[in-house]
Amino acid sequence: MMQFSKAYADRVAKLRVPSGFLIVLVFAALSHPTVESLAIGFPISLAGLALRAWAAGCLRKDSTLASAGPYAHLRNPLYVGTLAVAAGLAAASRNVILAALFAAVFAFVYLPVIQLEEQHLRKLFSAYAEYARHVRALLPRITAWKDASGPEFSFAQYKKNREYQAGLGFLVGALYLVWRAM
Repeated sequence: MMQFSKAYADRVAKLRVPSGFLIVLVFAALSHPTVESLAIGFPISLAGLALRAWAAGCLRKDSTLASAGPYAHLRNPLYVGTLAVAAGLAAASRNVILAALFAAVFAFVYLPVIQLEEQHLRKLFSAYAEYARHVRALLPRITAWKDASGPEFSFAQYKKNREYQAGLGFLVGALYLVWRAM
């Protein structure tokens, strides 16, 4: 993974939400979906949402190191899920500019944020270094890490982490694409 300075990562961490609004505007202007592109893109996005939901239901922020569930396969399932949702929406929208924009935002906003979060987790949990040696950041292991521990999925935790907001956001985007395709 690319290395970013802490100052840069701190600055772009503040851009995640505003960049999301910018992407929504560009998405609305540049989407040219067809029924076929929706049939390709929506399943990719839904797989990303499912990964995010599973991860959110296993995540007890700052209290327990999440290394079970999807975290036994990759360290950042929420971000990989986000990337899959964006890739699916780009495919559904049938616009290569949107795909490039999503990729650029991921590379220059999300990757530095991931680095900041991992630095925080290294300080917070002594077991994080061992975990990071065995579980990759963005490419999943086929088999679960044998020393995975921590909470399994809980729907209450999913709700506490407000992951349903990602599903609602996708639903709005999906409905817009369906409307544009008609």
